[in-house]
Amino acid sequence: MITHPVRSYASEEDLPRDRQLAWKIAEVAADPVPVEADVAAMIANRVIDNAAVAAASLGRGPVANARAQALAHPYEPGASVFGVGARVSPEWAAWANGTAVRELDFHDTFLAADYSHPGDNIPPVLAVAQHRGLDGRALLRGIATGYEVQVDLVRGICLHEHRIDHIAHLGPSAAAGIGTLLGLSPEVIYQAVGQALHTTTTTRQSRKGAISSWKAYAPAFAGKLAVEAVDRAMRGEGAPSPIWEGEDGVIARLLGGPAARYEVPLPGPGESKRAIMDTYTKEHSAEYQSQALIDLARRLAPQIGDLGRVKEILIRTSHHTHNVIGTGANDPEKSDPDASRETLDHSILYIFAVALEDRDWHHERSYTPERAHRESTVALWHKVRTVEDPEWTERYHDPDPDKRAFGGRVEVTLDDGTQIADELAVADAHPRGARPFGREEYVAKFRTLAEGVVAEAEQDRFLDLAVRLGELDAREVRMLNLEAAPGLLDSQARGGLFR
Repeated sequence: MITHPVRSYASEEDLPRDRQLAWKIAEVAADPVPVEADVAAMIANRVIDNAAVAAASLGRGPVANARAQALAHPYEPGASVFGVGARVSPEWAAWANGTAVRELDFHDTFLAADYSHPGDNIPPVLAVAQHRGLDGRALLRGIATGYEVQVDLVRGICLHEHRIDHIAHLGPSAAAGIGTLLGLSPEVIYQAVGQALHTTTTTRQSRKGAISSWKAYAPAFAGKLAVEAVDRAMRGEGAPSPIWEGEDGVIARLLGGPAARYEVPLPGPGESKRAIMDTYTKEHSAEYQSQALIDLARRLAPQIGDLGRVKEILIRTSHHTHNVIGTGANDPEKSDPDASRETLDHSILYIFAVALEDRDWHHERSYTPERAHRESTVALWHKVRTVEDPEWTERYHDPDPDKRAFGGRVEVTLDDGTQIADELAVADAHPRGARPFGREEYVAKFRTLAEGVVAEAEQDRFLDLAVRLGELDAREVRMLNLEAAPGLLDSQARGGLFR
């Protein structure tokens, strides 16, 4: 890996293009290195993982509406829309499928200087592969680039401290991945990356306060804009530049300002793209920092016994967990039984209370209004608070991935003063956890979430394709889709401009 220093430049400094981050990303994307076998296997796992969480979300309102919008844009050859057999323009397939993947907050994650869900790269890259009739080998290369670029940006540039949403790393990575998929030149990819960053840099309000369905739409929006950016760049259209480093660019005006310095690692020439191997999926449908704490709640519950005796629950954790999903967010909605599902899955206060009571977590049952209003839950929920612990913040940002920790220490105080404490660094499903996810676990997650939504024969057909991803011909790539059981998706979307 080569570490690239990145900062803003005054206009008179005239930063050459080959020293700009967008150009360096374009060179990585255009480098025709093969995908290594373990990376290819993990990409197949994440295609299965995305399909699993998409299947479980197909009946939900935001997904139905995104699907209806996409179906209003039929196109041949086009790309498939998850849940149905219709083909639509690829940017709209990226929109509908990206929303389905993201709706339940249940797919893969990478956390470093910033945070991300790099599986969000798959829908736009797959949509363009289907539209252009490309094979599984090209698809693997495109997805590997999308993961590499997003993960490397997340390693080097923190967005959330400046209240910029993390899709600002996804737009460029998806554009780069599509560039690799299509075998585009560095010049074209450079322009597409710049356009994608410019159009997908938004604020974090989508994940703050009363969180709405836009949380699911935001990454799909970035994927859609990445497809459109590549299309324009292929036609010879340019982008604002230098997009990161310019005097009025992203760094100078939206991130750390003229004095800020960043370091972004990227593969060198001929170096394999392996960033996907540093990412991890979710066993539970909730924000990633809650994963280890859900597992810890299940472990603590038998030790506590009667939860009615709990006086206080203190979670000592990282700055990020405390300030995004904990007390430090200062969001009263995180303690409100009438809050949206999107808000509750970003409330460790709620999540920890429910996980203690149920000793389990479910992507639907754990979020029902009845569940959130249960008297015992509300009482326990309001006894939970978080504090930032410098030790956990340091562990969260440890440069050694084998030491990095995303959990915390929980101290439960009972009514007689007895204290029960335990800690967990990583989730059980994490590669360093008690039960790391492998192919068997990805398939099991898929089967569980697709049950009752997708017929078993259709599940089998999809899995047969997904596990052979790198061997698929163009016809088979176009079949890489799931169709819901007949009648399941009828009349679920609201009317809008597009019918």
